[in-house]
Amino acid sequence: MPGSAVVELVGAGFAYEDGPPVLSGVDFAVPEGRALAVLGRNGSGKTTLLRLLSGGLRCGSGRLRVDGRDVAYDRKGLTRLRTTVQLVVQDPDDQLFAASVGQDVSFGPMNLGLPEDEVRARVRDALEALDIAALEDRPTHLLSYGQRKRAAIAGAVAMRPRVLILDEPTAGLDPHGQERLLAALDGLRAAGTTVVMATHDVDLALRWADDAAVLTPDGPRTGPVAELLADAGLLDAARLRRPWAMSVARLLRARGLLGEGEPAPCTPEELDAWAAARGVRG
Repeated sequence: MPGSAVVELVGAGFAYEDGPPVLSGVDFAVPEGRALAVLGRNGSGKTTLLRLLSGGLRCGSGRLRVDGRDVAYDRKGLTRLRTTVQLVVQDPDDQLFAASVGQDVSFGPMNLGLPEDEVRARVRDALEALDIAALEDRPTHLLSYGQRKRAAIAGAVAMRPRVLILDEPTAGLDPHGQERLLAALDGLRAAGTTVVMATHDVDLALRWADDAAVLTPDGPRTGPVAELLADAGLLDAARLRRPWAMSVARLLRARGLLGEGEPAPCTPEELDAWAAARGVRG
């Protein structure tokens, strides 16, 4: 994958207490400026990988590096890591704890000892980036599930990390909520944030990501997302299904309806629009 690595695991291994190894000998780099989807079935080690990258778990073997330097797990080293990499967990209720949205989003910057004006600016920018500025004074327990998801992400964004890692961010959201969240993530990417998303949704990964890391029993395979998701053997090894969009593209090309270099529809809505624009009838 192109781009220099912001954060990387080198020969990393990890096992939970009294359990078998979850990851072993893993080399894994997050390149700057790319949207990366981490794909794997439930139990494949996605969440463990993300927590190792963010410092929430410490490698049992191997090491974690930021900008080519090993991370020291002392106060200075972890502060450096957490101002570079932020993880947002799958369930927002595991992350939100303050009385109001604004208080929750301000927690991280305040802990960095930043001046009050800087904290306020970071909170405002983060809320605007996630399209929830109107919710700043809203009690967190009165938020909808989708609003809680975006508030949790805003708390991480307020730390102004170079890498934002999201564990199953669209899980539990309705289609409208998913689209709003993806639009917010597109805005963060445009502003220079490298975004990593763990998911088992191959269709989401195909339409959203530049690159993918597919977790298999033999370790992660990384590369351009379209290339990896076209590898039937790899998907079988990872126990992932084929992307819907690739099946549609293959069918349309076989019938001469889609040129070889022409981008294919990635969602049913895009397929309907594509068909309507060409007068294609079902």
